[in-house]
Amino acid sequence: MSAFKTVALIGRYHSAGVAKALATLGEYLRKQGRTVLVEKETAATNGVTGFPLADYDEIGARADLVVVQGGDGSMLNAARNLAGRDVSLVGVNQGRLGFMTDIASSKMLDAMGEILAGRHAIEERTMLAAEVRRDGAVTLATLALNDAVVNKGSVGRLIEFVVNIDGEFVYDLRADGLIVATPTGSTAYALSSDGPIMQPGVPGFALVPISPHTLSNRPIMISDRSVIEVSLKRGSDARLHFDGQMQCDLEEGDRVVIRRSEHTIKFVHPRATATSRCCAKSCTGAKGSDRRCWLACRFGISRSSIGWSWSFGRDSRR
Repeated sequence: MSAFKTVALIGRYHSAGVAKALATLGEYLRKQGRTVLVEKETAATNGVTGFPLADYDEIGARADLVVVQGGDGSMLNAARNLAGRDVSLVGVNQGRLGFMTDIASSKMLDAMGEILAGRHAIEERTMLAAEVRRDGAVTLATLALNDAVVNKGSVGRLIEFVVNIDGEFVYDLRADGLIVATPTGSTAYALSSDGPIMQPGVPGFALVPISPHTLSNRPIMISDRSVIEVSLKRGSDARLHFDGQMQCDLEEGDRVVIRRSEHTIKFVHPRATATSRCCAKSCTGAKGSDRRCWLACRFGISRSSIGWSWSFGRDSRR
């Protein structure tokens, strides 16, 4: 029998489609002999009834598996709330892109059957730990799975900040901002700012300037054992975001310190998802090259998610 005996359900708030899917999945899991919990706010905002309710603390203590119904934003929120708990997450895509919520809603029950039967893979993802230091005091400390972003806020002017890595000067940057992305976050905001796509298991972070004024300020990759410090020099409306969520306003002189979190999050992937099918198809003819195989798979997923029409390895000019 699968190790996943207690399954918690979390969904996007205020979504009629999610409510129906949660009820369907909950009944299916019950028939499979699993204990089912539904996150309290999910139930309250979607009108889900008939299942025991639990907050995130209780889910972290009791659940073996958490199924997130929604988009990547719902997955990110669940990951932050459950960081440090011995619980695995799987996502059912009810959103748009679905980089992390990789199970199609139409295949939900089939995929859950695979997972409950033990035919799945578990992948551990790195998280960021960040804090804001002002006048010698820590004013904010939080976690992120995708990225931490310092940006210019609502004012249409560049901000200026200094970046140090492990205490060493890297650059004095005038730009719209800076993205510090994990491998998971490399296909999020960082991707749209010309950042690199990183394999999820790469032990590194990407530093991606947003519209830098100097052409030499390009994206770089560093070890995830490094400590990144961003010191704001000029910026009247600078702001700090984590995983796309507004966290705080920054003042000149503030320092944002970012490092690898001691916590990770575990993602569960059924082996029969589109990811593995994409990889199997893309690896055909790769002639044993693991790097090409992975790139083909990763770019294939990205193409289908964001609507690119070209194929990996094919000259797009033809």
